[in-house]
Amino acid sequence: MPQLCPTSPIRPSVAMTQAPAIQADAYFFDIDGTLLVTRDLVQWNALHQAMLEVFGVDTTIEGLPYHGKTDVAILRAAVARCGVTPSIFDAGIEQTLAVVRREVRANAEAIVPEVCPAIPELLSQVSLRNKLLGVASGNLEAVGWSKLTSAGLRKFFAMGSFGDACELRTAIFDNAVAMARKLIGSGCTVCFIGDTPDDILAARYVNAKIVAVSTGTFEVSELSRLNPDACCRSCADLLGRLQ
Repeated sequence: MPQLCPTSPIRPSVAMTQAPAIQADAYFFDIDGTLLVTRDLVQWNALHQAMLEVFGVDTTIEGLPYHGKTDVAILRAAVARCGVTPSIFDAGIEQTLAVVRREVRANAEAIVPEVCPAIPELLSQVSLRNKLLGVASGNLEAVGWSKLTSAGLRKFFAMGSFGDACELRTAIFDNAVAMARKLIGSGCTVCFIGDTPDDILAARYVNAKIVAVSTGTFEVSELSRLNPDACCRSCADLLGRLQ
């Protein structure tokens, strides 16, 4: 059963208390560090198996600054440390991603998600306001939906933009905006909720709103330096504020 993420206390931050309510037609949430935290090794082991099986390198993502990065970018960096050239990586990427998907699906029951503070309540509030809810994640689609299903959150989301064909987070966010506009209209306003500097930069790149939360590895002070539309300790601070 999903547990509450203990990473951040449920109390309003100064930054969020002073921020106005956020107005948007569509809200896209990051997964890892924003909606939930996983305490298992399912994805870790899947990446390891894929690199071993396709490129013949027995390595992990240990030591890589992977927070905010896509699965494809993480894999590229990991095998590059072992001497795999960009051309060899590009030639094997589809097979690599197929192994990751296979391994995660085979071990999905072992995923142990800890749902971050107030997430079910917040998603319920936004749903009742008839806003479009989606996810924008660097995970592969099969990986992302597996995590959300295990956490009991899959039902809230109508769509997702994932890292299967996008190595850059900016491309994932750009695709999310395009998906929202196709469904709602070209004039719709999109807001992203994420926990890394990369989320803030990607949202600004696609001219979207961004709320930063520090339920991942980055502190409020680090995230606020990049001037998101709002910055808070957890999504508990957003209750009643996503209009």
